[in-house]
Parts: sequence; structure tokens; C-alpha cells
Amino acid sequence: MCQWVKIGMSKLGAFARLMRPVNCAMMGFAVFVGAVLASPQLGDLRWLNVLFGFLTGFLFCGAAMVINDYYDRKIDAINEPQRPIPSGTVKPKEALAFMIALVAVGFGFSLLVQPFGLLCFLVAAASLAITATYLTVGKRSGLPGNFLVSACVAIPFLYGSITVIGYVGLNVVLFASMAFLSNTGREITKGIVDTKGDSAEGVKTLAVRLGERKAAITAVAFYMFAVALTPVTWLLHLVGVWFVPFVLVTDVGLVVCSAVLLLDPSREKARRIKNAVLLLFLMGLLAYIFGVLA
Repeated sequence: MCQWVKIGMSKLGAFARLMRPVNCAMMGFAVFVGAVLASPQLGDLRWLNVLFGFLTGFLFCGAAMVINDYYDRKIDAINEPQRPIPSGTVKPKEALAFMIALVAVGFGFSLLVQPFGLLCFLVAAASLAITATYLTVGKRSGLPGNFLVSACVAIPFLYGSITVIGYVGLNVVLFASMAFLSNTGREITKGIVDTKGDSAEGVKTLAVRLGERKAAITAVAFYMFAVALTPVTWLLHLVGVWFVPFVLVTDVGLVVCSAVLLLDPSREKARRIKNAVLLLFLMGLLAYIFGVLA
């Protein structure tokens, strides 16, 4: 009996690893940020809508992570052999079934957002279509594929705004743009990490096509474009004073990461940078939250 329990827990843990819960939570939190940016008066916020939006973002991100690992199982066998599918812990068919379940429940939550359920459903469907495009034709395309991934990262902020006011506010557009730019830089950086496996599978990332050095320069350009946008929100008086210290941490962090990547665009250094950028992105989310609530 204990043996079966251990096997079951191991399986559940593998499914959780497939979803990447931290990424999913950040995606759901992005929906929350979009909602708060659009409607900063918390007393007037449609909290139930925000909850449904959070769950949709969480589940759709999880589904995207699962299907990504499904398509990447051969590449991961080289780059990340300990992942659930290449290690044999989760069978490919099990991963597909899990993904379908996540998508179905996510769509259900999108329809519960009232009175904007239909619009939320359509935005969720568009996000799914972008994800499908990336996996079928964009994944091997390099930079265009990076743009598709970044679009999926930016959409939750727009979605959050729609859940509470039915349209997308200007401050949400600005932050979504920064998220798009910084994530594009991160995706290019990730390409440096995965050069060996991507090259073997014919994935045309910038690192494969142009080399690690030029890929690092391009990634840094996107990071710097994101940093350059941050003062615009402040100059337009869309955020309060508490925006400044948090966003400074993000901006300085991105500048430091960029400098480190330019000095040493190796696989191991790029791995550390892409992980650090994820944390800096979270700090940027906090900057906007405190900026509109203060």
C-alpha cells in the first residue's frame, strides 16, 4: 500500500513539474496585476472576476508548459533528461490528456467572468491560438517564435484589465509592452542555454543561427528597450511614488544581467541570467501594484 502511495505521489509531483507552478502562479498574478492597474480602487474591484481570471491564466499557462514539454521531449532528452517526459515518469499520452483537461477547465472559468464572459473566452481562445501557432510553426523559427511566446506572456495583463472593466487601459498597455520586450530578451537568452539540443533538432534560434555572442547582444537590446519604457508610465502620472523603488530594482537588475551576459554569453551564465530575469520580472509586477495602490 505504501509503495502505491509513493508511486502516486511521485506521479502527481511529475505532473506538477510539467506545469511549472511558479510560472503558472506568475501568469495568474499577471491577470491580477492587469485588473488592479485597470481598477486601482480595490473596494470597487470585481474580485470574483479577478479570481476566475487568475485561475484561467494559471491553468492556461500550465497547459502551455505541458504541451511545450510534449513537443520538446526529444530536445529535452539531450538538454534536460531529468524532465518528467524524457525521464519516463510521465508518458506522452498522459501529458496530452492532462493538457486537454487544463484547457477545458480554463475555458470554463473564462466564461464565468460576468458581464464580460464572452470577451474573456475570445481572448483566452486567441491566447490558445497563439500558443498553438508557436508549437506548430513558430517553435523552430527562432525570433518569430520568441515573439509568439512573449505575446502569450503579455496577454494576461490585457486579460486582467478586461475582466474588471471590459477594455484595456493605457497603463496596462504600457506594462504589457514591457513584459513583451523583457520576455523576448529572456527567450533569446534561453536559446543560448539550449543551443546544443536546438541545433540537433533544427530549431533556428538566434544562438544557433548567429552564435551565442550575437544572440546575447540581441537579448540585451530587448532588455534595454524594456528598461527605457519604465519612465513613460511615471511621466504620464499613471503610477505613484512607490513605483520608483521597486522598478529601480528591476531596471538596475536588468542592466546588471545584461552586462554579465555581454561579458560571458556562455550556456551556464545564460542559464543563471534567464532565472534572474524571471525574479526581476516579478519585482516589476510589484512595482506596478504598489505604484497604482499607493
